[in-house]
Amino acid sequence: MELALLLALPLGGALMLGVFGARRLGAELNAFFSIATFGAACALTVRVIAEGNFVAAREQFFIDPFNVFLVDLTAFVGCTTALFSRPYMRVELEHGRLTAGRLRLYHSMYQLFIFTMLLALTTNNMGLLWVAMEAATLSTVLLVTLYRTPASLEAGWKYFILCGVGIAQALFGTILLYFAAERVLGSEGVTALLWTHLNDVKGQLEPTVLSLAFVFLLVGYGTKMGLAPLHNWLPDAHAEGPTPISAVLSGLLLNVALYAVVRCKILVEGSLHSSLPSQMLMGFGLLSVGLAALFLWRQRDIKRLFAYSSIEHMGIISFAFGMGGPIANFAGLLHMTVHSLTKSAIFFAVGHAAQAAGSQIMDNIRGLLSISPTVGWGLMLGTLAILGLPPFGVFASEFLILTTAVKTQPWAIPILVAALGIAFAAIFRRVQPMVFGEASVPHLAHVPALLPVFAHLIIVLGLGVYIPSYLAHWYREAAHLIGGF
Repeated sequence: MELALLLALPLGGALMLGVFGARRLGAELNAFFSIATFGAACALTVRVIAEGNFVAAREQFFIDPFNVFLVDLTAFVGCTTALFSRPYMRVELEHGRLTAGRLRLYHSMYQLFIFTMLLALTTNNMGLLWVAMEAATLSTVLLVTLYRTPASLEAGWKYFILCGVGIAQALFGTILLYFAAERVLGSEGVTALLWTHLNDVKGQLEPTVLSLAFVFLLVGYGTKMGLAPLHNWLPDAHAEGPTPISAVLSGLLLNVALYAVVRCKILVEGSLHSSLPSQMLMGFGLLSVGLAALFLWRQRDIKRLFAYSSIEHMGIISFAFGMGGPIANFAGLLHMTVHSLTKSAIFFAVGHAAQAAGSQIMDNIRGLLSISPTVGWGLMLGTLAILGLPPFGVFASEFLILTTAVKTQPWAIPILVAALGIAFAAIFRRVQPMVFGEASVPHLAHVPALLPVFAHLIIVLGLGVYIPSYLAHWYREAAHLIGGF
């Protein structure tokens, strides 16, 4: 019941908002469906805590501590982003950047996007996972191109083509996975794409086929994650789409793509009994961290700046899961959480700042603290959090990752430390004058929606100081599942 409600709410919301999304009530309906979806996610979590793992709908859906934690995170950030977008998109409409028809498209596709991500997280079928990821791509292409400017259309096409090529690689990897599984499962071939069945027989799957499948799956889903050198779509999509979409792209979609990769890694490592998948994840992770840190120095657009920061952090998380082990997996899960919350909060603050200035160019945004102290402090605190300053949660997760790497992968420490240092300097030197410089931005003509900003930052701060026992237990269970312990 909880699972059906979780999926039915955003899908029903997409259909309803496709009709009523252009009306003034559309923003309230979008927020209502998002809040209700979060409530369904909480109810699903309570069931998992009480009953443990379960399958549903003839084993087409599977819930365990790993995906239910991401379901909660996705529903929560989707909820707060919908609340933020209510006044933000209304101002965009008043400024003439949107028409009523495009606003209806935004509300409808936003709910469809949430549905596709929740479907990808909860499905037990690796084929349906691929379908959900492709549907997420198609819905977000329409959101990225919402403004219909030449730059947004170019960004949308780049996103569609690059992610389309990537998802085609993932499809081929999924076919290879089925080919290996069908030989083992025999008469049960109809279930050969169910992850729970694959996990039960992973030690019997053909290692050569599985290793080739993982290469395609990592390249395919890695494109959606924004891993270098497959990242070129991500900065453009962030810069040209509406700010709420930048928040959910960085805060949610990248996590879902990483989830798909980790699910595949569990199967392939169980078949190969080797470290090849881990080494590939660490390699792509370090490459992403290093390249993103260097590209940060060249950015003039505030949303592109934090888009490259997302690439950097997905590299850090990939490296953590590549190292493996209970502590590294725990740290990777924690970093997924705090990065999603922090980066979405930053984009919320950036959206208000860019609306006030009428520009996303950082040189045109100065003195936010004197114009709107709440926006200025929201941006500065979010920046300090994402840069890993204590006592925010990003510091705790990065500290765990670095200390684990000192013990298990000491060769990577110079690369990580140098990249983190470069990224810190590049971002801080840009954000500091935006907040504390001489005012060049007019006063906001509307009351900013900053409750989501500070709600996210308070949670991130809390996770850096103290992780509740039930949440720590949740992370540990998911970490052990990922490691196959």
